[in-house]
Amino acid sequence: MTLNPNIQSEGVFSLLRKKTYMTERDLIIGCQQGEASAERLLVDRFAPMLLTVARRYVPDEPTAEDVLQEAYIRIFNAIKSYDPDRGALEAWMRKIVINSALQRFRKRAYKYEVPGLEQVVEPELNPDVFSHLGAEELLKLIAALPDLYRLVFNLYVIEGYEHSEIGKMLNIATASSRSRLQRARKMLQEQILELENRSYEPR
Repeated sequence: MTLNPNIQSEGVFSLLRKKTYMTERDLIIGCQQGEASAERLLVDRFAPMLLTVARRYVPDEPTAEDVLQEAYIRIFNAIKSYDPDRGALEAWMRKIVINSALQRFRKRAYKYEVPGLEQVVEPELNPDVFSHLGAEELLKLIAALPDLYRLVFNLYVIEGYEHSEIGKMLNIATASSRSRLQRARKMLQEQILELENRSYEPR
C-alpha cells in the first residue's frame, strides 16, 4: 500500500525533518492545494495519535501500521472537499482510521452473531475497578480481549458511540452490542483482580 505521491518515498514513520508551525486551517488548505510541506506536517502532527487509535482496534503493530497507511490515503483524498472552517480535524481523521480498521473485520468471512447472545444479561460492574491501572496497562488488557469484545468496548467507552450505531458498524444486534460490552468489562475486571492478587503474593 502506498501513500500520497508527495510523501510516499519517505513513509509515514520516517519523517524526521524539522517541524514548521501551521494553524489547522492553513494545514487543511495547504493539503487541499497539494503542498508537500502541508502534507508532511499533517502526517508528522497526527500520525502518532492516529497509530494509537489504530492499535486499539488492530493490536498487532504491522497491521495497525497498514491500517494507518490506508487511512492516510483516504484522508488525503477526502480532505480536498473538507471545509477548512469546520474544525474538528482530529475527530474527522480518527473516524477515518476507525472505519479503516473496521473494514478489515467486515471483509473477513466470520459470522459475527452468536444466536442467543443478545439474551444473556451480565451484571453491572463497578467502574472504579478500572481506575486502579495506568493507561498503558489498561490498553494492554483491552488489546487482549477477543476481537468483537475489544471493538465494542473501544467504540462505546473510548469513542462514545451508541449501541445502535455500533450494531450497524459491526453488523450485530443492538442488544448484542450491550451484552458484549458487559462481557468485555467483566473480562477486564477479572484480569485486573488477577493482577492485583499477584501483586500481594509473597515472593
